[in-house]
Amino acid sequence: MEETVLLDRRDGWAKVTLNRPDRLNAFNEDLHASLARIFRELGNDENCRAIILTGTGRGFCSGQDLTDRKDMGGKRDLGATIDRLYNPLIRRLRTMPKPLICAVNGPAVGAGASLALAGDIVIAARSAMFMQAFSKIGLIPDAGSTWALPRLIGDARARAAMMLAEPISAERAEAWGMIWRMVEDDALVAESEALAARMAAMPTQSLALTKQALNASLSNSLDKQLDLERDLQRMAGYTPDFAEGVTAFLEKRAPNFTGKKA
Repeated sequence: MEETVLLDRRDGWAKVTLNRPDRLNAFNEDLHASLARIFRELGNDENCRAIILTGTGRGFCSGQDLTDRKDMGGKRDLGATIDRLYNPLIRRLRTMPKPLICAVNGPAVGAGASLALAGDIVIAARSAMFMQAFSKIGLIPDAGSTWALPRLIGDARARAAMMLAEPISAERAEAWGMIWRMVEDDALVAESEALAARMAAMPTQSLALTKQALNASLSNSLDKQLDLERDLQRMAGYTPDFAEGVTAFLEKRAPNFTGKKA
Protein backbone atom coordinates (compact mmCIF):
# COMPACT_ATOMS: atom_id res chain seq x y z
CA MET A 1 0.00 0.00 0.00
CA GLU A 2 1.28 3.46 -0.88
CA GLU A 3 2.61 5.52 2.02
CA THR A 4 0.24 8.23 3.21
CA VAL A 5 3.16 10.54 4.10
CA LEU A 6 6.46 10.76 2.25
CA LEU A 7 9.72 11.75 3.93
CA ASP A 8 12.59 13.14 1.87
CA ARG A 9 15.75 13.87 3.87
CA ARG A 10 18.10 16.46 2.41
CA ASP A 11 21.36 18.06 3.56
CA GLY A 12 20.36 19.57 6.91
CA TRP A 13 16.62 19.65 6.28
CA ALA A 14 13.69 17.42 5.36
CA LYS A 15 10.54 17.55 3.27
CA VAL A 16 7.35 15.94 4.58
CA THR A 17 4.68 15.41 1.92
CA LEU A 18 1.07 14.41 2.53
CA ASN A 19 0.41 11.66 0.01
CA ARG A 20 -3.28 10.91 -0.47
CA PRO A 21 -3.78 12.87 -3.68
CA ASP A 22 -6.97 11.01 -4.63
CA ARG A 23 -8.55 12.44 -1.44
CA LEU A 24 -6.83 15.85 -1.64
CA ASN A 25 -4.56 14.61 1.17
CA ALA A 26 -7.42 14.39 3.67
CA PHE A 27 -6.70 13.16 7.19
CA ASN A 28 -7.37 9.55 8.06
CA GLU A 29 -5.98 7.31 10.79
CA ASP A 30 -2.98 6.21 8.72
CA LEU A 31 -2.02 9.76 7.80
CA HIS A 32 -2.24 10.87 11.43
CA ALA A 33 -0.10 7.96 12.57
CA SER A 34 2.51 8.61 9.89
CA LEU A 35 2.71 12.33 10.69
CA ALA A 36 3.11 11.60 14.40
CA ARG A 37 5.92 9.14 13.76
CA ILE A 38 7.76 11.30 11.22
CA PHE A 39 7.61 14.53 13.19
CA ARG A 40 8.69 12.71 16.33
CA GLU A 41 11.72 11.39 14.43
CA LEU A 42 12.58 14.74 12.88
CA GLY A 43 12.13 16.57 16.16
CA ASN A 44 14.79 14.36 17.72
CA ASP A 45 17.14 14.40 14.73
CA GLU A 46 19.94 16.92 15.29
CA ASN A 47 20.92 16.67 11.63
CA CYS A 48 17.51 17.98 10.57
CA ARG A 49 17.48 21.73 11.17
CA ALA A 50 14.43 22.78 9.11
CA ILE A 51 11.31 21.06 7.76
CA ILE A 52 8.98 21.64 4.82
CA LEU A 53 5.41 20.36 4.99
CA THR A 54 3.51 20.19 1.70
CA GLY A 55 1.05 18.05 -0.25
CA THR A 56 1.07 15.77 -3.29
CA GLY A 57 -1.06 16.60 -6.30
CA ARG A 58 -3.45 19.52 -6.56
CA GLY A 59 -4.28 19.91 -2.87
CA PHE A 60 -2.45 20.68 0.36
CA CYS A 61 -4.98 19.07 2.71
CA SER A 62 -8.78 18.97 2.52
CA GLY A 63 -9.23 18.32 6.23
CA GLN A 64 -10.83 15.26 7.76
CA ASP A 65 -11.71 12.46 5.34
CA LEU A 66 -15.44 12.22 5.96
CA THR A 67 -15.57 8.71 4.50
CA ASP A 68 -13.96 7.68 7.79
CA ARG A 69 -17.09 9.00 9.52
CA LYS A 70 -19.77 7.25 7.47
CA ASP A 71 -20.07 4.28 9.83
CA MET A 72 -20.09 6.25 13.08
CA GLY A 73 -23.79 5.61 13.74
CA GLY A 74 -24.62 7.03 17.16
CA LYS A 75 -20.96 7.28 18.18
CA ARG A 76 -20.23 10.97 17.70
CA ASP A 77 -17.70 11.96 20.32
CA LEU A 78 -15.54 14.04 18.02
CA GLY A 79 -13.85 15.57 21.05
CA ALA A 80 -12.18 12.21 21.68
CA THR A 81 -10.81 12.23 18.13
CA ILE A 82 -9.47 15.75 18.59
CA ASP A 83 -7.83 14.79 21.89
CA ARG A 84 -6.25 11.69 20.41
CA LEU A 85 -5.14 12.92 16.98
CA TYR A 86 -5.43 16.60 16.11
CA ASN A 87 -4.41 18.33 19.32
CA PRO A 88 -1.19 16.32 19.78
CA LEU A 89 -0.23 17.06 16.17
CA ILE A 90 -0.76 20.82 16.42
CA ARG A 91 1.01 20.98 19.77
CA ARG A 92 3.97 19.07 18.34
CA LEU A 93 4.28 21.38 15.34
CA ARG A 94 3.92 24.60 17.30
CA THR A 95 6.51 23.62 19.91
CA MET A 96 8.97 21.69 17.75
CA PRO A 97 12.46 23.20 18.31
CA LYS A 98 13.17 23.82 14.63
CA PRO A 99 11.49 25.90 11.94
CA LEU A 100 8.54 24.48 10.03
CA ILE A 101 7.79 25.83 6.56
CA CYS A 102 4.34 25.04 5.21
CA ALA A 103 4.35 25.13 1.40
CA VAL A 104 0.66 25.26 0.52
CA ASN A 105 0.35 23.89 -3.00
CA GLY A 106 -3.45 23.86 -3.28
CA PRO A 107 -6.65 23.96 -1.22
CA ALA A 108 -6.16 23.94 2.56
CA VAL A 109 -9.62 23.27 3.96
CA GLY A 110 -10.97 22.67 7.46
CA ALA A 111 -8.30 21.01 9.58
CA GLY A 112 -6.05 21.29 6.52
CA ALA A 113 -6.16 25.08 6.91
CA SER A 114 -5.40 24.67 10.61
CA LEU A 115 -2.45 22.46 9.70
CA ALA A 116 -1.05 25.05 7.30
CA LEU A 117 -1.34 27.82 9.89
CA ALA A 118 0.63 25.73 12.40
CA GLY A 119 3.76 26.42 10.37
CA ASP A 120 6.29 29.06 11.39
CA ILE A 121 6.51 30.36 7.85
CA VAL A 122 3.69 29.75 5.37
CA ILE A 123 4.25 30.08 1.62
CA ALA A 124 1.33 29.51 -0.72
CA ALA A 125 1.06 28.99 -4.45
CA ARG A 126 -1.14 31.51 -6.24
CA SER A 127 -3.73 28.79 -6.95
CA ALA A 128 -3.93 27.78 -3.27
CA MET A 129 -6.82 28.78 -1.07
CA PHE A 130 -7.79 28.50 2.59
CA MET A 131 -11.27 27.74 3.88
CA GLN A 132 -12.74 27.22 7.33
CA ALA A 133 -15.37 24.78 6.09
CA PHE A 134 -16.60 23.50 9.45
CA SER A 135 -19.94 25.33 9.49
CA LYS A 136 -20.89 23.54 6.26
CA ILE A 137 -21.21 20.29 8.20
CA GLY A 138 -22.44 21.66 11.51
CA LEU A 139 -19.13 21.73 13.38
CA ILE A 140 -16.82 24.37 14.84
CA PRO A 141 -13.27 25.16 13.67
CA ASP A 142 -10.71 23.02 15.45
CA ALA A 143 -7.04 21.98 15.35
CA GLY A 144 -6.09 25.42 16.63
CA SER A 145 -7.90 27.57 14.06
CA THR A 146 -9.89 29.59 16.61
CA TRP A 147 -6.57 30.42 18.31
CA ALA A 148 -4.43 31.14 15.26
CA LEU A 149 -6.74 32.90 12.84
CA PRO A 150 -7.89 35.86 15.01
CA ARG A 151 -4.27 36.53 15.91
CA LEU A 152 -3.23 36.53 12.26
CA ILE A 153 -6.04 38.46 10.57
CA GLY A 154 -8.04 40.03 13.40
CA ASP A 155 -11.29 39.14 15.08
CA ALA A 156 -13.68 40.56 12.48
CA ARG A 157 -12.14 38.76 9.53
CA ALA A 158 -11.70 35.53 11.49
CA ARG A 159 -15.33 35.48 12.56
CA ALA A 160 -16.58 36.01 9.02
CA ALA A 161 -14.18 33.44 7.57
CA MET A 162 -15.27 30.82 10.08
CA MET A 163 -18.99 31.48 10.12
CA LEU A 164 -19.49 32.02 6.38
CA ALA A 165 -17.02 29.29 5.33
CA GLU A 166 -15.97 31.29 2.29
CA PRO A 167 -12.65 30.56 0.56
CA ILE A 168 -9.73 32.94 1.06
CA SER A 169 -7.41 33.14 -1.93
CA ALA A 170 -3.65 33.00 -1.47
CA GLU A 171 -3.43 36.59 -2.71
CA ARG A 172 -5.92 37.76 -0.08
CA ALA A 173 -4.27 35.64 2.61
CA GLU A 174 -0.98 37.41 1.92
CA ALA A 175 -2.63 40.84 1.93
CA TRP A 176 -4.33 40.08 5.26
CA GLY A 177 -1.13 38.85 6.89
CA MET A 178 -2.47 35.32 7.19
CA ILE A 179 0.59 33.89 5.41
CA TRP A 180 4.09 35.15 4.86
CA ARG A 181 4.19 35.05 1.08
CA MET A 182 2.40 34.03 -2.10
CA VAL A 183 4.42 32.80 -5.07
CA GLU A 184 3.56 31.62 -8.55
CA ASP A 185 2.61 27.97 -8.74
CA ASP A 186 5.70 26.90 -10.64
CA ALA A 187 7.98 28.65 -8.12
CA LEU A 188 6.61 27.09 -4.92
CA VAL A 189 8.94 24.09 -4.79
CA ALA A 190 12.10 26.06 -5.53
CA GLU A 191 11.18 28.91 -3.16
CA SER A 192 10.31 26.64 -0.24
CA GLU A 193 13.36 24.42 -0.71
CA ALA A 194 15.69 27.42 -0.93
CA LEU A 195 14.17 28.77 2.28
CA ALA A 196 14.60 25.41 4.04
CA ALA A 197 18.25 25.23 2.98
CA ARG A 198 18.78 28.80 4.17
CA MET A 199 17.20 28.13 7.56
CA ALA A 200 19.10 24.86 7.96
CA ALA A 201 22.30 26.90 7.85
CA MET A 202 21.11 29.33 10.52
CA PRO A 203 21.66 29.06 14.31
CA THR A 204 19.07 26.37 15.08
CA GLN A 205 18.96 26.92 18.84
CA SER A 206 18.41 30.64 18.32
CA LEU A 207 15.45 29.90 16.06
CA ALA A 208 14.04 27.39 18.55
CA LEU A 209 14.27 29.88 21.41
CA THR A 210 12.74 32.60 19.23
CA LYS A 211 9.84 30.27 18.47
CA GLN A 212 9.42 29.61 22.20
CA ALA A 213 9.36 33.33 22.94
CA LEU A 214 6.83 34.08 20.22
CA ASN A 215 4.53 31.28 21.37
CA ALA A 216 4.59 32.61 24.93
CA SER A 217 4.10 36.25 23.90
CA LEU A 218 0.54 35.57 22.83
CA SER A 219 -0.59 35.11 26.43
CA ASN A 220 2.14 36.75 28.52
CA SER A 221 2.05 40.19 30.10
CA LEU A 222 4.89 42.53 29.14
CA ASP A 223 6.61 41.89 32.47
CA LYS A 224 6.46 38.13 32.03
CA GLN A 225 7.66 38.39 28.46
CA LEU A 226 10.61 40.58 29.44
CA ASP A 227 11.61 38.00 32.04
CA LEU A 228 11.25 35.20 29.51
CA GLU A 229 13.39 37.07 26.97
CA ARG A 230 16.07 37.43 29.64
CA ASP A 231 15.99 33.72 30.43
CA LEU A 232 16.01 32.60 26.80
CA GLN A 233 18.73 35.08 25.88
CA ARG A 234 20.85 33.62 28.67
CA MET A 235 20.40 30.19 27.07
CA ALA A 236 21.22 31.55 23.60
CA GLY A 237 24.35 33.21 24.91
CA TYR A 238 25.77 29.85 26.00
CA THR A 239 25.38 28.20 22.58
CA PRO A 240 28.37 27.61 20.30
CA ASP A 241 26.56 29.45 17.51
CA PHE A 242 26.56 32.69 19.47
CA ALA A 243 30.32 32.46 19.89
CA GLU A 244 30.70 31.64 16.21
CA GLY A 245 28.43 34.50 15.17
CA VAL A 246 30.43 37.07 17.14
CA THR A 247 33.75 35.67 15.91
CA ALA A 248 32.59 35.68 12.30
CA PHE A 249 31.35 39.26 12.64
CA LEU A 250 34.69 40.42 14.03
CA GLU A 251 36.61 38.50 11.37
CA LYS A 252 34.33 39.89 8.65
CA ARG A 253 33.36 36.46 7.29
CA ALA A 254 30.19 34.40 6.94
CA PRO A 255 29.41 32.39 10.09
CA ASN A 256 29.47 28.60 10.09
CA PHE A 257 26.60 27.71 12.40
CA THR A 258 26.24 24.11 13.56
CA GLY A 259 22.95 24.26 15.44
CA LYS A 260 24.42 22.44 18.42
CA LYS A 261 23.18 23.07 21.95
CA ALA A 262 26.66 22.94 23.45
